[in-house]
Amino acid sequence: MALFTKPTQLKAYKDLGAFLIKYRQGHLLKESLLIDDPLDFADPPPESPDAREFVSDLEKLGPTFIKLGQLLSTRADFIPANYREALSRLQDDVEPFSFGQVEAIVAVEIGARISRAFRKFEDRPMAAASLGQVHRAVLRDGREVAVKIQRPGIREKVSDDLEVLQTAAEFLDTHTDAGRRYEFSRIVEELRKALIHELDYRLEAANLRSLGQKLSDYKRIFIPQPVDDYSTGRVLTMDLVPGIKVTKITGTYRLDVDTEALAEEVFQAYLHQILVDGLFHADPHPGNVFITDDDRIALLDLGMVGRVNRNFQDNLLRLLLAISEGRGDSAAEAAMKMGEPKDGFDRKIFDRRIAELVVENSDAILSRQNAGRITFEITKVAADCWFRLPSEFTMIAKALLNLDRVVYTLDPTFDPNAVIRERANEILEQNIVKSLAPNNLLSGVVDLKEFAEKFPPRVNRILDQIGNNELRFKVDAIDELVLVEGLQKVANRITLGLVVAALIMGAALLMRVDTSFRIFGYPGLAIICFVAAACGAFWLLLNILWQDHKSKRRSRR
Repeated sequence: MALFTKPTQLKAYKDLGAFLIKYRQGHLLKESLLIDDPLDFADPPPESPDAREFVSDLEKLGPTFIKLGQLLSTRADFIPANYREALSRLQDDVEPFSFGQVEAIVAVEIGARISRAFRKFEDRPMAAASLGQVHRAVLRDGREVAVKIQRPGIREKVSDDLEVLQTAAEFLDTHTDAGRRYEFSRIVEELRKALIHELDYRLEAANLRSLGQKLSDYKRIFIPQPVDDYSTGRVLTMDLVPGIKVTKITGTYRLDVDTEALAEEVFQAYLHQILVDGLFHADPHPGNVFITDDDRIALLDLGMVGRVNRNFQDNLLRLLLAISEGRGDSAAEAAMKMGEPKDGFDRKIFDRRIAELVVENSDAILSRQNAGRITFEITKVAADCWFRLPSEFTMIAKALLNLDRVVYTLDPTFDPNAVIRERANEILEQNIVKSLAPNNLLSGVVDLKEFAEKFPPRVNRILDQIGNNELRFKVDAIDELVLVEGLQKVANRITLGLVVAALIMGAALLMRVDTSFRIFGYPGLAIICFVAAACGAFWLLLNILWQDHKSKRRSRR
């Protein structure tokens, strides 16, 4: 990747370099282990800047770095708690761009002037963020909508910033121990994917439709739906959500509305999204959760969603249940199945630390104080032990942390632990029913057909190789004598099995031959073959049982 290819990138490198120099030996990088790496940027400042100053400086770097800060707020493995808290409150409020630019973008994107497409369109935005801003409007048919317009030139700005971040991340990954441990390039790649999705409003419109359909059974949950004819890659028109942020509800509101039921509904809806549908709203922070005028929960800003497969869902459910029940060994096993080891991974240390983490918090797991911290601690343990957890795990940890804030705002006595236990059986049943859907069954039938077709020729090839002494095993670190002895036993058993089968077949054929030599009224040779086959089969069974018994005794020792 060539450096300084554009003037805008040159400024970005300069700003990022100044930022790193300022925080080179600050409290943040000391705790993230970068202080131990050989980076000689500059002398440390007299005093370490605090977390709020760090966030303020990050905001000044621009929209890409704001999104990076929001992503870093989920990384407990190398971001200290006070910085994570400050980053989680990172504000994305910026000065709005002009209404003239809004009119030009809308006209190009939807092919009509605002005055012709809308009955009313407010020139002052309801909210302005680094990637776009939202205006209230009314369609020609009287439907009230919110129109999100992408900020001019933002795609080019984000692309330049991501290239700068990628270069810096690759340098850290190559030259620092922290980079090799935490893989900053993967963080930048995760950021890139998130921003690409957020900058394509067509994807957000698809997310609105999909989640609206999947959560239709949750009557207290409202997902605004897009207006397809007025939505493009840079303009998104959707239902207006009249209401207030969940953080703005008062004690009087709690007296008038069953907020406990709202808390349980939204928590169950997220369990359904993550553990059943595999598609979930990845950013349910309180600013994106509204209480509508008809007392429902509205989920906004679905530009960032997470997707998980069935295997991940099963392991995550095992992990949550193990944590909630204080079963440390089971939690370690479930976490192990969700990621992959890196060079230097120590399984024993990983299992022990996860188990200790769960046991130490077994009395308060998934309570208000520990829900986010426990999931983040798991990511920290994984990083310390050189174990790579997937980015989906971090997204889910962030979603659960933000969800905690929402449900406890609605109901301070809410118990997520109880809900998880109550819903576990239902979630398993839903997953089983989902796996039995016609499409999944058809796929299983095709696999079974392929297996049935290929099984006989595969068995024939194995038997031919055994008969021609061509069967080979590829193994590592073996005792050759033990292997040869084992193969001889296998060959002897197979040979005896074939002899027994031949005796049975021969006896069956001899039963049809009329002869004067008879035993119990049956042809004598046939009976002798049957007896010989029975004795051989009986001896083979005893031999197998005896060998299994010896193996079990050896394993106990």
